[in-house]
Amino acid sequence: MSSATQQAPQVLADPAQYRPGRTITQWTPEDPAFWHSTGKKVATRNLWIAVPALLVAFVVWQVWSITATNLKDVGFGYSQSQLFWLTAVPGITGGTARIFYTFLGPMVGQRRFTALSTVVLVIPLLWLGFAVQDPDTSYTTMVAIAALCGIGGANFSSSLANIGFFYPKQEKGNATGINGGLGNLGVSVVQLLTPILITSSVLAIGAGQKKANGSEIYLQNAAFVWIPVLVVLAAAAWFGQNDLKVASTPFRQQKIIFRRKHNWLMTWLYVGTFGSFIGFAAALPLLIKTTFPAYPVATYAWMGPALGALARWAGGWIADKLGGARVTILSFVGMGASIIGVINFLPAGSDHGSFQGFFLCFLAAFFFSGIGNGSTFRQIPVIFRAQHLKGLTEGTPRYAAALKQAEIESGAVTGFTAGIAAYGFFFIPAMFANFSVTSAMWGFVAFYASCVVVTWWFYARKNAEAPS
Repeated sequence: MSSATQQAPQVLADPAQYRPGRTITQWTPEDPAFWHSTGKKVATRNLWIAVPALLVAFVVWQVWSITATNLKDVGFGYSQSQLFWLTAVPGITGGTARIFYTFLGPMVGQRRFTALSTVVLVIPLLWLGFAVQDPDTSYTTMVAIAALCGIGGANFSSSLANIGFFYPKQEKGNATGINGGLGNLGVSVVQLLTPILITSSVLAIGAGQKKANGSEIYLQNAAFVWIPVLVVLAAAAWFGQNDLKVASTPFRQQKIIFRRKHNWLMTWLYVGTFGSFIGFAAALPLLIKTTFPAYPVATYAWMGPALGALARWAGGWIADKLGGARVTILSFVGMGASIIGVINFLPAGSDHGSFQGFFLCFLAAFFFSGIGNGSTFRQIPVIFRAQHLKGLTEGTPRYAAALKQAEIESGAVTGFTAGIAAYGFFFIPAMFANFSVTSAMWGFVAFYASCVVVTWWFYARKNAEAPS
């Protein structure tokens, strides 16, 4: 009997399952033939629907960073401390919700979860839009709205885990870099556009608010203008993305990450990269206002987050080429050097400092944090894949099962590390509030040094435990 007749016939996947809105039961991105014929096109479609949905979710998360600075001007009698908490509360809820979203997404199905987690953000924006039009709105109500807006930050964890499942190993860094980097641009978008939106009577729904100088603004615009955008993006996700059966995972299979050492090590590193990015984004407007008051916050504050977000894309791509651990070390060395530069340009005694030097060094810190955001997320799937597949033969049932478990754990670790790192949104501004700026900055430098040691020892040195 010929070898052709002995060979089992190949079972072809139903091509209809790869259409928009369907659940995909067969997904093998590591197979070059499948990837180039079908997989890449499907993955690209899912990625470019995820990107704008994540960007606007970041807008909702960060909307209070600008809204809170305008409340006293239009008659809200909140103290500076209360305004600080309105800015910080979304960081707490966003970080906490990220942890839950990490595990909920694979359980519900990522297409459905992306659509639902996007459209639900309409609720806090509606509430915010009406609340800011009434100066008698209680502070408790405002805190509740800020907490709900924080849920927008949670979409990051589910989105990144979702996209990671679609791409082969050699393209995961670039794909998550695009998704995370362009999604992170929501920080800059809200800081750049909100001052413009709130001055437009054309967009206003409801009455304007009078400032002490007699001018009128429309704070509700900062919320209402994004509602139709969210509805459209939720519909695009529902009808245009796909659920992956391979990514459908009960919590019992995901919770094992809490026993994995590399989950905690990579969380430490991602706190250093993304925690710095989001914390500096929240704190920089206030730092400029209090340290160099002659320079307008609205002109400069958005630039750092924009640079960091775009650098994340570059970081993922470079890490795919050079290796994630090497690029991560570079990012922490660059961040440490940048913050030392910031310290040297701060005012001290009779020295008024240099805003140009301060700002350029802060831009460098944002750039290197973005590079590190991309490279650390590239490391995670590489580490877990290598750990699970060590000693196994490709093509065997054990290899296939180990590969699936590696993908499950990589997605869960990606989301969990993002959740913990999001607390930087709260803790970095809190450090500037409770310590001198210089002391806080030196604390960051020391932390970055510890991250360099961890990365080198576990991931970059010769004979490292988990080269990545």
